[in-house]
Amino acid sequence: MKRTVSNPLGLAVLGLLVEAPMHPHAMAAALRDRGMDRVFKVTTGSLYDVVRALERAGWIEARETVRVGARPERTIYQHTAQGYREFVRWVDELVRVPAAEYPKFLSAVTYVGVLGPDGATEALRERADRVRALLDEIRTGHRAVLESGQVPRLFVVEAEYAVRMYEAELGWLEEIVDDIEAGRLAWPESEGEN
Repeated sequence: MKRTVSNPLGLAVLGLLVEAPMHPHAMAAALRDRGMDRVFKVTTGSLYDVVRALERAGWIEARETVRVGARPERTIYQHTAQGYREFVRWVDELVRVPAAEYPKFLSAVTYVGVLGPDGATEALRERADRVRALLDEIRTGHRAVLESGQVPRLFVVEAEYAVRMYEAELGWLEEIVDDIEAGRLAWPESEGEN
């Protein structure tokens, strides 16, 4: 069944509204504070577009409009009954049914041979260093969020998943670099080289 709103950022908005009604500015801040901008592409324009799409679909509705001081008015949104049901269905489907995903890194790894053994080793080592830095950043942020006591672990388990995925990637990167350096990964002569 085709979903009226299928942008993953819509899933994030609906998820935040489970916690409490809020305006888009607060949604963006919450997503960034929790490091969820690594999971969902968050820009002001895309967030407001998704909020409008969810409202048109009847999944969220304006609860009230507030003004604080000289700031512009802000509309606070909440789920509709239909929106909550659709959110639950959407999460259930995404958890249960593996879907084809098309990561850019996998696309590049397909052709890593063109870099030659030295170029591939250098590029893979650099990526491993960056993955280590990301792991440190995610672990630190996750720990800080949990220690603050403001957000239950259930609301940030995606960080734990991200850590496991990066750990697996790092292990693979290190293994492939070792295999290249030890000559266990054969590098055929390229006919396309000049």
